[in-house]
Amino acid sequence: MSHRGRASFLRASSALGLLLIIATAQANAGGFAVREQSPYGQGSSFAGVAAGGALSSMFWNPATMTQVPGIVSETDVTGIFPFTSHTPLPGSTFFTSLPGTTNVADAALVPSGYTSYQLNPNLWFGVSINAPFGLTESFPDAWAGRNYVAGDVLLKTYNVAPSIAYRFSDWISVGVGAQIEYGKASFVRGLPPIPNFSPGLGTQATFTGHGWGFGATAGVTLTPTPTTIVGLGWRSALNQKFEGTLVTNIALFPANLPPTTTGSTNTTVKEPDIVSLGIRQRLDPRWTLLGTVEWSNWSRIGTSDLLFNGAPATVLGRPLAVHFQFRDGWFFSGGAEYIWDQRLTLRGGLAYEITPVSDQVREPVVPDNDRFWASIGASWRVSKFMHFDLAYSHIWVKDGPINLTAASGNPSFINGINYVGTVNAHVDIISAAFVVRFDELEPDARRPFLKY
Repeated sequence: MSHRGRASFLRASSALGLLLIIATAQANAGGFAVREQSPYGQGSSFAGVAAGGALSSMFWNPATMTQVPGIVSETDVTGIFPFTSHTPLPGSTFFTSLPGTTNVADAALVPSGYTSYQLNPNLWFGVSINAPFGLTESFPDAWAGRNYVAGDVLLKTYNVAPSIAYRFSDWISVGVGAQIEYGKASFVRGLPPIPNFSPGLGTQATFTGHGWGFGATAGVTLTPTPTTIVGLGWRSALNQKFEGTLVTNIALFPANLPPTTTGSTNTTVKEPDIVSLGIRQRLDPRWTLLGTVEWSNWSRIGTSDLLFNGAPATVLGRPLAVHFQFRDGWFFSGGAEYIWDQRLTLRGGLAYEITPVSDQVREPVVPDNDRFWASIGASWRVSKFMHFDLAYSHIWVKDGPINLTAASGNPSFINGINYVGTVNAHVDIISAAFVVRFDELEPDARRPFLKY
């Protein structure tokens, strides 16, 4: 690496890191899995994103770096504006006279960033920084299920993925990398009512913790014809660990209660493998068709038990756990890209997502359901070394039933506390990317420009 190359790469990395430090101070993901890691990809509902098209495609497939010559940095910011409301229905214990909620999902600013360096004609090194999983919800005190069914929840993750990519020939490239993830979490869980006391005097347990998880990423791109690119990418599962503290409000209640654990506690959330298949098919010099199929291995998540000295933490004699019990998730999208002129490119796409949350396990903290996406986007090239990506998406989420009763078999049911209700949700997303090619800012007279 030349002195000029090292200096340009360090400037790109430093600028990226500074912007992400500023942004992550406010980062607050709007859903458990945060797909919004690329304004370019979002503009087509992520159709074809694993086959490339932008530096941010390396989130899904590190092999796509070989499509981006030189020293390039991309900084993305996404605003997620979700709406989730809960309506209790007849059949809820203690809650018939209490209201539902307005919006309990918090708006979020989600940053991501990417830097790549072409070391030689066939070898690339890159780093991505993302917030791939997150959840933030705030339930009002007057909500029907506040004491027992759900409380406030916060989950943030910060993921760094260094990777390399190698171009074996014009028709095949491969990439591999590592994932290093830091997570923060806190949640409030309702507990069974104390016998002979008003249900309004609900007991609660609060867990707060942080920790690390590690994984891998890999991918391949194939170019079977000059107009076709196929990409297959994999982000491995991570066991995200959290070391923290469990506290309760049981001290407010009388003695002679069942045993309770408080103090240093830990748990692990098993995040999924994600496999993405993308295709880009150019029809003519202006039109390109895009497609994606993605599988998420959510069925591995199971139950996250809170542990105290290696044994289950208990409150009022009841083991404390978060019962996810998800199934696998699927995402399908199709779209198109149109080159309007040398500066402006337009794109759009539709998608359908099959939720990992089934009716049997849905509960207010993660009330997700199947969803339909519609997106539009654009790229504006300011110069040969700088461009912007913009995107907007609206997501319609299917209304979801919640049935926390003994007959339902829902693992989150608390004995003696029924909750029956429905969830209404939708999401608006706006994102922008700033992309700079640094080696074109300082041209090297010894070689011609490569166009990006």
